[in-house]
Parts: sequence; C-alpha cells; structure tokens
Amino acid sequence: MYAAFNAWKEKFKDNIVDLGGQLKPGGKIVTASGVTDGPFIEVKEIVGGFMIVAAESYERALEVARESPGVMMPGSSVEVREIASP
Repeated sequence: MYAAFNAWKEKFKDNIVDLGGQLKPGGKIVTASGVTDGPFIEVKEIVGGFMIVAAESYERALEVARESPGVMMPGSSVEVREIASP
C-alpha cells in the first residue's frame, strides 16, 4: 500500500498542494444554538482525512482522485469538492 501511495504522490506531485493528514477521532458539532460533543453513533460516513489538490479543471481533479490508492480498497471512496472562493 505504501509503495502504491508513494507512486501516486510522485505522479501527481504537481497537483497535490496539501496532504492534510488524518483527522483525530471525536470532535464537536457547532450550531447557532451552541456546541455539543460529536460525531455521534448515527454517523453513516467517516472522514479519514483530507487533501487539497490544484487542478486546471474539475476533470483533472477527478483523475487525481480516481487513481488514488484510497479508492482501491473495498468500500472506500474519495469525495471531490471545489473550494468556494469569496
């Protein structure tokens, strides 16, 4: 897995801006009415980490994600979202 991940990082090094790392377990839920502990057991999706990539098009960002070792494991997925600019 490490060899596949390192090969992927090398191939797309011009696109990978920030690998972001893993997120720690736990956290808080912030709403207008206050802050509560979370995430809760009814969470159906788990976020394992994040990454920021720079791409000249949405299609290029999808290509980077599609070849990620993170999508090769059964049941895993990568979500691609565009960062909104002000």
